[in-house]
Amino acid sequence: MKITTAMVKELREATGAGVLDCKNALQKTDGDFDKAVEYLRQKGLAAAAKRAGRAANEGIIGSYVHAGNRVAALVEVNCETDFVARTDDFLALAHDLAMQVVAAKPRYLLPEDIPAEVIEAKKKIYRAQMKDSGKPEHVIDKIVEGKLQKYYQEVCLMQQPFIKDDGLTVQDVVTQAAAKLGENIVVRRFVRFELGEEIGAPQPGSG
Repeated sequence: MKITTAMVKELREATGAGVLDCKNALQKTDGDFDKAVEYLRQKGLAAAAKRAGRAANEGIIGSYVHAGNRVAALVEVNCETDFVARTDDFLALAHDLAMQVVAAKPRYLLPEDIPAEVIEAKKKIYRAQMKDSGKPEHVIDKIVEGKLQKYYQEVCLMQQPFIKDDGLTVQDVVTQAAAKLGENIVVRRFVRFELGEEIGAPQPGSG
């Protein structure tokens, strides 16, 4: 199938990928637009994974203050260069992440940030709920693990469903941004403020 300039332009506008990448994707998928989009997405995510170990020492602190000025959040998002930190895409990502913190109230950044005693307490509660179920121990173990995973999705920022598209996690959104911008992107920490909170209370994600 002949790949036209119009096809390349349409794919580029939809994905933000380079002209040559778009042309190559269309050639590899015989001009199928949807398959070309998926090809570029997979290629970008694979490249983002390779970049994950690179140092991310630049970046910005994104902020969001909710209407009424009663709730706000700050999120530190790091990248590799000051150039990327100043792009509209990176600024929008940081803003969306701060909005996520305000709306979804995460307490931790990642599951590994949750204190061991908190996880153990959760396991005890889940096991107590299963005590009279009559289920075998190995089945109970799987149910407890499943409940823990759901808990992580509720309280850990990077595992939460993204507020603008609940088909993606926050980690998915960050990975896609890294693929598009061509740099390693790391969410370092966050803090959420709500009017009337007890002063001195532990701030989630600030470790």
